[in-house]
Amino acid sequence: MQRVNIIELRRHLPAYLKQVKQGEEIQITTRGQVIARIVPEEDESQKSKAFLKSLRGTAYVGDAVNPIEDVEWTGDDDHL
Repeated sequence: MQRVNIIELRRHLPAYLKQVKQGEEIQITTRGQVIARIVPEEDESQKSKAFLKSLRGTAYVGDAVNPIEDVEWTGDDDHL
């Protein structure tokens, strides 16, 4: 993460925006205090797809029609 004074940012804005486009985060300072950040835009759909891919193979999907095997349903007998 890079820190840059607001005056420097104004002078070289296109160069700093190019860095942000490449994935870098920039903190903007005035009098030594951070007042803002410029961060690259994230595509939420791509981020979600990557998360789902990371889950691939970690879940177990059982029988949705008969989830409890070898157990007879007695809901009617119990008046539930």
